Amino acid sequence: MALARDSFSDLAVRIGTGGVIAAVGLTAVWLGGWWFTGLVVLVAGVLVWELVRMLDGGPRRALMLGGMAAGLLLVAKLLPPGLGLPLVMLAGIAGIAVLEKNRTLYIVFTALIMVSSFGLILHRDNFGLQWMVWLVLVVAATDIFGYFAGRIIGGPKFWPKVSPKKTWSGTIAGWVAAGLVGAVFMRLTGSGIELIGISVALSMASQMGDIGESAVKRKMGVKDSSNLLPGHGGLFDRFDGMLGAALLLLLVESVAEFPPLPL
Repeated sequence: MALARDSFSDLAVRIGTGGVIAAVGLTAVWLGGWWFTGLVVLVAGVLVWELVRMLDGGPRRALMLGGMAAGLLLVAKLLPPGLGLPLVMLAGIAGIAVLEKNRTLYIVFTALIMVSSFGLILHRDNFGLQWMVWLVLVVAATDIFGYFAGRIIGGPKFWPKVSPKKTWSGTIAGWVAAGLVGAVFMRLTGSGIELIGISVALSMASQMGDIGESAVKRKMGVKDSSNLLPGHGGLFDRFDGMLGAALLLLLVESVAEFPPLPL
């Protein structure tokens, strides 16, 4: 199958930027504690800033709401989780008073950003390094294998009106890759076979996060969430999948045994 000349034209830049992102992220994951919390707080603030910019809320409102989101998440971390949750939700509610348009989109996506970010902090604190690495690898495998399978295999588009570049081949390749990550960790940790199913479900949630952000960009007529990351766009373009996966994982950990026990 012949590949388009520019199928991998942006690959070198993407790899370079991706390498820096991976180095910073994995270092914070490894160190844990306030290093990891600080990175998540920073990313959450930038994501809300990018969201407001995409929603045409203006630079001053974007900076104010992004800073507020980061500050609220930081304070929420200092409190018991039950007391921190109202602060996590307050970041979205504040947009009603500050923004003049696109308030519904802001509330929904800010809630996703804040709850997912809070969940990531709790996941690293409660389950440790190996299960944070597992989550990162599930999301990364979904993205990387989906990227290459979509460009090499091609085929029917997944949802062309919302995400024109995504294909069914890339989508399914992401599920398979996530399942393999789950299988490896099942063997390494002695967990139950349900870990494979959870990994595939998180892969699907990761893709839903990606699709949700793509829908916002299509509605607002923007290509990228910002230009902070060469070859990748903005932080939202890179972390949308992690947000979706982290949100589902928070639900999994509240309703099921995690890590799953062997049958």
